Amino acid sequence: MRELQHGHKEVFRTKLQMKQFFPRCGGQRLFVLLLAASSFGPAYAQSSGDAAFLTSLGTLCNASFEEKGKIVEQVAQSGYPSTQPVLAAFLDDRVYCRNQDQKVFLIKPGLEDSPTVNLIDPATLKGAGTASADDVTRVVTNNHLRRVLQTILARFGLSSAKASVRLQAVKDIERDLNEGNVQLLRERSSQETNSRVKKEIAIGLALADLDGPDTQARLAAISTLKGSMRQDVLNKLQSLVEKSSDGTFAEADEHVRKAATAAIKSIESWRSFYSGVQTVLFGLSLGSILVLIAIGLGITFGVMGVINMAHGELMMLGAYATYVVQMAMPGYIGSSILVAVPVAFLVSGLMGILIERTVIRFLYGRPLETLLATFGVSLILQQLVRTTFTALNREVKTPDWMSGTLQLNDVLSITYNRLYILIFTLLVFAALLMVLKKTRIGLEIRAVAQNRAMAKAMGVRSEWVDAITFGLGSGVAGIAGVALSQVTNVNANLGQAYIIDAFMVVVFGGVGSLWGAMVAGLLMGVVDQLLQPYAGAVLAKIFVLIALILFIQARPRGLFPATGRAAESQ
Repeated sequence: MRELQHGHKEVFRTKLQMKQFFPRCGGQRLFVLLLAASSFGPAYAQSSGDAAFLTSLGTLCNASFEEKGKIVEQVAQSGYPSTQPVLAAFLDDRVYCRNQDQKVFLIKPGLEDSPTVNLIDPATLKGAGTASADDVTRVVTNNHLRRVLQTILARFGLSSAKASVRLQAVKDIERDLNEGNVQLLRERSSQETNSRVKKEIAIGLALADLDGPDTQARLAAISTLKGSMRQDVLNKLQSLVEKSSDGTFAEADEHVRKAATAAIKSIESWRSFYSGVQTVLFGLSLGSILVLIAIGLGITFGVMGVINMAHGELMMLGAYATYVVQMAMPGYIGSSILVAVPVAFLVSGLMGILIERTVIRFLYGRPLETLLATFGVSLILQQLVRTTFTALNREVKTPDWMSGTLQLNDVLSITYNRLYILIFTLLVFAALLMVLKKTRIGLEIRAVAQNRAMAKAMGVRSEWVDAITFGLGSGVAGIAGVALSQVTNVNANLGQAYIIDAFMVVVFGGVGSLWGAMVAGLLMGVVDQLLQPYAGAVLAKIFVLIALILFIQARPRGLFPATGRAAESQ
């Protein structure tokens, strides 16, 4: 009352001042008085609302968890403009009390562990200075209070213009399907226009109806939930058909139990199917990396007959090139990966040409000696990298546009980085086919691969074709290193983990066959991932190796054997 009387006195004082300024202008004086009253009124109401809002928040400092839940409900019902961001900050553990006066502040995100924190006024959401971390105390939460906060924030989210926000809000509300939340979903169901959100609301209401007394409503709810593959839905239905220790069912009605049993079988079958699809997709992503590595190896092995044991190290150089490019472009992580592709190709390709010109050119026709020589080269490259970058792992950051997961449904998902690697492999494969089929250098490479003597007789400089071929295969290995840097740490031993698998792909697909390398790599990746859940990672590789040995016994030239004169030289 005193504050109200004080406010009236301020308005009256303003009226007297206006009379002194406008003694004879009745209409104008009245207008000014009304304007003054209207301006003082909201200002006074806002300050009064601020005080009430801040007072409610201030009680959080010394409240118990149960009391905090009640305070949060009161704050949510206040309708104050900054309620939603304040509660969101509370959920993120960014609500603090100042020790000297128990006043509540928000903390700027990302500075919770700093010695000095930036304070934010919860009423205005503007900066309120800084404070030492020792001068403020965080308002702690527990799991129950966090669920309360999530539910309240979900209520705000239901009115959002974005369908994705409304969808997440419905999912948050489903964690606590009390009577109020169920009613909220029913009201929203009639207003919702987005099909995904509407379906999610229907699932939430069906979960609530399963606990109701109406048998027909429970049967209708089971019919609705039958189309969902969510784990919580499956758990809820399984609870209906479980027996207690005394032999009775949780669900007394036999018709409901039968419907729940049928729904469980349907959901489990679809979950199993999509789980298999996800395993295949993961295998394809793994196989795509093997394809990138094996393509370059297959080119050099097929054209030149060289067993290049340094191929893995050339891939490792591509991975380190990616790391160096990223260090050179710290503010452009998203585009650095694109710049790294041509850089890695050039670095590994030029190193490959250097190896061919200085070592391999003297060993043509002696495959065992090329094996030993390139193995020595691989050791030299490993030591060179250790000397330059040390033996520590180097992490290549994944760009934001390659981060996250593509969620296709409740069971099926694939990470964006592996999806992009699969697409990238297909693009590299298509580009390599174009080079070999549509360009002069591709024609000469194929000519030398099919009949070296005839190609030389036709004027093809086979020694330079060998160098370019080795450089091309090495460059593709460098590109494989770029892809591999997105799924594992970069170190000097990176190539050794994949070189054996790459040789297996080349032999399995057919020496010198790009399509063979593509099919064999993808197939080996899928088979490996299908076997791992049952046999483990090591046994899965052993089974794949045994299967490959048996296959080679039946088809020594692989899946896509070379034909014509090229086949005669193998």
